[in-house]
Amino acid sequence: MRRLVHDLLPPEVCSLLNPAAIYANNEISLRDVEVYGFDYDYTLAQYADALHPEIFNAARDILIEHYKYPEGIRKYDYNPSFAIRGLHYDIQKSLLMKIDAFHYVQLGTAYRGLQPVPDEEVIDLYGGTQHIPLYQMSGFYGKGPSIKQFMDIFSLPEMALLSCVVDHFLSHGLEFDQTHLYKDVTDAIRDVHVKGLMYQWIERDMEKYILRGDETFAVLSRLVAHGKQLFLITNSPFSFVDKGMRHMVGPDWRQLFDVVIVQADKPSFFTDRRKPFRKLDETGSLHWDRITRLEKGKIYRQGNLFDFLRLTEWRGPRVLYFGDHLYSDLADLMLRHGWRTGAIIPELEREIRIINTEQYMHSLTWQQALTGLLERMQTYQDAESRQVLAAWMKERQELRCITKALFNAQFGSIFRTFHNPTYFSRRLVRFSDLYMASLSCLLNYRVDFTFYPRRTPLQHEAPLWMDQLCTGCMKTPFLGDMAHIR
Repeated sequence: MRRLVHDLLPPEVCSLLNPAAIYANNEISLRDVEVYGFDYDYTLAQYADALHPEIFNAARDILIEHYKYPEGIRKYDYNPSFAIRGLHYDIQKSLLMKIDAFHYVQLGTAYRGLQPVPDEEVIDLYGGTQHIPLYQMSGFYGKGPSIKQFMDIFSLPEMALLSCVVDHFLSHGLEFDQTHLYKDVTDAIRDVHVKGLMYQWIERDMEKYILRGDETFAVLSRLVAHGKQLFLITNSPFSFVDKGMRHMVGPDWRQLFDVVIVQADKPSFFTDRRKPFRKLDETGSLHWDRITRLEKGKIYRQGNLFDFLRLTEWRGPRVLYFGDHLYSDLADLMLRHGWRTGAIIPELEREIRIINTEQYMHSLTWQQALTGLLERMQTYQDAESRQVLAAWMKERQELRCITKALFNAQFGSIFRTFHNPTYFSRRLVRFSDLYMASLSCLLNYRVDFTFYPRRTPLQHEAPLWMDQLCTGCMKTPFLGDMAHIR
């Protein structure tokens, strides 16, 4: 895979996508942005994939030792190639699946445990259709009594563990309650975070787990040098954030930020007015005095966005906030408060490299196929040429399946099904003005740069099929067949 993605592209190819670019869903001028806000985990701090097996193993052991799950589950190891972000899980059916922007299950991407579920069974489970009415089963934040969407990068080990546990119960013929199993796995994953295990691993070896720290420092320093105001809102505790920022930026990192808020409890931070801000001292102890202003260099805990807006007066499109979670970080800010938003999607870099490889391979396939087709058309009748074209289209279908496997053998790309965008892509477009692989992409643009989305033609603006062309050959062909109605 590595050789295919990185080595097969000839150096002279220049019409390829840039993995370090910023992509726009909505027009935005950085000239108008005065205030930049950031999440911490997977935004300011990018983590190595080596963190995921640690989370998986710790949660697996919690299930066995504290929830008394079968010892046989310990034989499962984390498979980094199994799941992708943005998948949905039907709790009652124990189905992990990929759903497109129109709420249709992409056939061939439904798994129960570690085994694929046949397309016919999937259709039968949903009443003879691939369509799932998500609005009946899942809430605004991708959570509901029936279906859960896994949206953040930390959910990758959660999906892997959930699938492994279901696989163990099914392969050993053990009866289980789907709801209890799902809740136990999610609680075990939560315990890894709540007990601070993940924080301990990262703090113990920051060189191993934290990536691109120097680039984060460069981004923040550049913004401050151009007179921008910065703030940080994170759910992580101060001691953890402080050690990470000291590693990436230095001991004076707080001087770069006008406001720092930790343990914010997003997404309720954006909607719940009841929690006041609390000041933390250098030792992490809470103060009891009422907060009437947010001071630079100080640390605040919890609070809510409404008090934040009142105290800072940072409102509307002059604020640009970056986060990795489309729901917890970005959705409310865009829809309710009018901030501009930027999504950090680390998977984007790898996906773009695969897209570049795919485009190059497809261009060769098109050239070879069309050349062969023209040669056959000079020799054979049209019917024979149509057979050649049909055979070639079948090869294209097979190539499409190969392309899916390039991204992920089970679920394909996180951005696209065969024909449509994924549900994840739909939310990405809805809740982010910009998206990029990492914050370091900002270093490739001026601080007054204007981003424009690609003008995508509507279906009626760019004809694709013969019946959509005004050629005079389509004159209501079946009108004569309906003459008897008169």
